[in-house]
Amino acid sequence: MDAILQTIRLAPEYLRLIGLTDILDMAIIAFGIYHLFRFVRRSRSGQVVKAIAFIVVAMALANLFHLRVIRTVLNNAVELGVIALIILFQPELRRFLEQMGSGKIKELFVAESYSNDLETAVKETVEAYASLSRDKVGALMVFERRTLLDDVLKTGTTLDCQVSAELLKNLFWNKAPLHDGAAIVRNGRIVGAGCMLPLSGNVNLSRDLGMRHRAGIGISENSDAVVAIVSEETGSISVAINGMLKRHLSPDTLEQLLRRELMPAADEGSKPTAAARITSVFKGKKGDNSNGKEDS
Repeated sequence: MDAILQTIRLAPEYLRLIGLTDILDMAIIAFGIYHLFRFVRRSRSGQVVKAIAFIVVAMALANLFHLRVIRTVLNNAVELGVIALIILFQPELRRFLEQMGSGKIKELFVAESYSNDLETAVKETVEAYASLSRDKVGALMVFERRTLLDDVLKTGTTLDCQVSAELLKNLFWNKAPLHDGAAIVRNGRIVGAGCMLPLSGNVNLSRDLGMRHRAGIGISENSDAVVAIVSEETGSISVAINGMLKRHLSPDTLEQLLRRELMPAADEGSKPTAAARITSVFKGKKGDNSNGKEDS
């Protein structure tokens, strides 16, 4: 307690020693740490970071309460932690260095905004899926969100084109070379086709589900992606999110679901505000009163 009080008393003197360069130095470090955590959160290494944070807290508690055995075990584990981190974060580190070398470092730090490409992608996907569903042509599309799917993209053919209904129908035509794999959509643009997805490890899935549905559920279990599926046997439209499969969707329901999941800000903007709802209620009451007077 005395140490805390002494620190509080000396705080004004410490503040006087802080110069402009010190503030700039701390701001740069804070900016880097913030965007480092933001980058890790967008990747699939978020759980690993949580585990590392847990180990750090456990070490602090072990030192505080003099738990010698736990402290020794954790210290030995941390000594090997640097090598383990390099192995675990190898895809993220490689991507970071590649984008730094190619001058695309801005993509790691700048927040992605909803563009017209994403709006067009939703409309064209719904149009294509309505046609594919009628013709019973199988389709599998993965809409990437925060979790990057670079490792999945490496299994297919790299593309960079706008989503269109005609293109999707050609990609998933049963005699097309890329129809068996998945199409990956990033920021409203198709960045890969014919990609292989990990199958779901859920043993409780219905036996009616084929490999296309199991792959869609599998990638949704390992990422936050939204997966749209058309069954080749029945023509049924399904969507997989967070390991859950929503089946037998109509094109209108598919569009509403994609908009809600991929463009939540735009979806909320289309809803009437509280003031507008209150105004409409009062207008409705006035209309009811006037109709009542005329009827009387």
